[in-house]
Amino acid sequence: ADAIGYPVLIKAVAGGGGKGMRKVLEAGEFAAALASCQREASASFGDQKVLIEKYVTRPRHIEVQVFGDSHGNVVHLFERDCSLQRRHQKVIEEAPAPGMDEATRAVVCEAAVKAARAVNYEGAGTIEFIADASDGLKADRIWFMEMNTRLQVEHPVTEMITGQDLVEWQLRVASGEPLPLTQDDLKIDGWAMEARLYAENPATGFLPSTGRLAHFELPEDIARIDSAVEEGGEVSPFYDPMIAKIIVHAEDRETAAHRLAQACGAVQVWPVKVNAGFLARCAAHPDFVAGDVDTGFIERRLDQLVALPARPELKLAALALTAEEAGYGPHSYSDGPWSTDPDGIYGFRLNAPPRASHTTTLNGLRLAGEAVTAQDGEHGWDVGLGGQTRRVRVGRDSIEVGKGRTVQYAHSGDVLLLFDAGDCLVVDPNAAHDFGGGADASDGSVLSPMPGKIVSVSVKAGDRVTKGQTLLVLEAMKMEHALTAPFDGVIAELSAVAGGQVSEGVVLAKLEAAHA
Repeated sequence: ADAIGYPVLIKAVAGGGGKGMRKVLEAGEFAAALASCQREASASFGDQKVLIEKYVTRPRHIEVQVFGDSHGNVVHLFERDCSLQRRHQKVIEEAPAPGMDEATRAVVCEAAVKAARAVNYEGAGTIEFIADASDGLKADRIWFMEMNTRLQVEHPVTEMITGQDLVEWQLRVASGEPLPLTQDDLKIDGWAMEARLYAENPATGFLPSTGRLAHFELPEDIARIDSAVEEGGEVSPFYDPMIAKIIVHAEDRETAAHRLAQACGAVQVWPVKVNAGFLARCAAHPDFVAGDVDTGFIERRLDQLVALPARPELKLAALALTAEEAGYGPHSYSDGPWSTDPDGIYGFRLNAPPRASHTTTLNGLRLAGEAVTAQDGEHGWDVGLGGQTRRVRVGRDSIEVGKGRTVQYAHSGDVLLLFDAGDCLVVDPNAAHDFGGGADASDGSVLSPMPGKIVSVSVKAGDRVTKGQTLLVLEAMKMEHALTAPFDGVIAELSAVAGGQVSEGVVLAKLEAAHA
């Protein structure tokens, strides 16, 4: 421990599940932590042997793309940084790694090539490292973690900075050809970033989302898109939730981050929930743009990255769109102010400005305001809400709510959809008239948040439970999700059965409040 430096981690050799594991910050704590760790390891696994490894307080995930052929050639195609992760799942990757100087790059990449040569490796492979980012990237603070013997999800960022097609390389190598280029032929050109678009809902703890992709538009005009789904397709609960990759390239990192945020913000998906808005906020975060990243970046900022920003102009857009779709007044994109639409004089009052009240909902929030056609000869709506009035122009697929501020919109059945910065918000005028008639969300019903299989049920009817206690576990998209009690109470009804398949929205259990 003294040799590798503190902090260190003591781990049971036969351990797992966090048992027989202790973090030690300084030498004075070591002896007591070792004894405790060995006792726990012996009791849990019948083996008190432990190992000691360096504990990295600010880890970064650095990996090197390598390629080998059957002629003994091995090259690297430089490094990638995959530090932006959530629950150890990569979210945004980039190449090259921010803060990597040429000397450190040479050491790390050469170590990766040596590892591939040692096993006479052929094909595409990735050598992964853990780096201590507490004091910048230094060669003696980067440690080997593992090798992945395949082409990885994030390989496009390497393709973008090298100009090479790595799938083509694989095919050539597999057919017995030598590598297309030597190490001296390979250069880094600019900066590339990739974001993984997942079918999941950040607002519900990133629960997977499934169903038909009724509306699906990705920004193919401003980014490279790798996707296996299309509009009208189905996202099932049986596979990984990643449905697309959004890749950008620029001459420098700051520009690349801006382009990635812009591209993620242009995603339009409905009714399947996706993490596009979350990705856009990650890419636009000042600390990310500055290159201050590590594997704890998202966890430390989770609340601000998940929360929908306050955007009052979207309420104005929702009211204007509601009025436009109702057919009141000349459309912003009609032939002129003297439309032959019989509803064109809606709100007309003799010798006074017209007035027209509208109600709608925006993501379930009821809105009531005024929206009347502009009286100065311009196409548009004067929308009044909360004592303020603003000119709003509704186009064929976009809404201008201020200078340089545009929101996209689309139709899906009876609802209207606003797309802004990667987030999808539902405008439903019909729901406004039935507002308040729905069930109370706190009635004790525990619903299935998605289609899936019930892995386990840990309670039975009549059991007393406490708020947050796990009631059952549901498996979907290769991940398990615990469903918990919404408040202290008693299990009044239980329909969940271990091993059963359930669809979204099914009542699995119902609680009654506990009485003192």
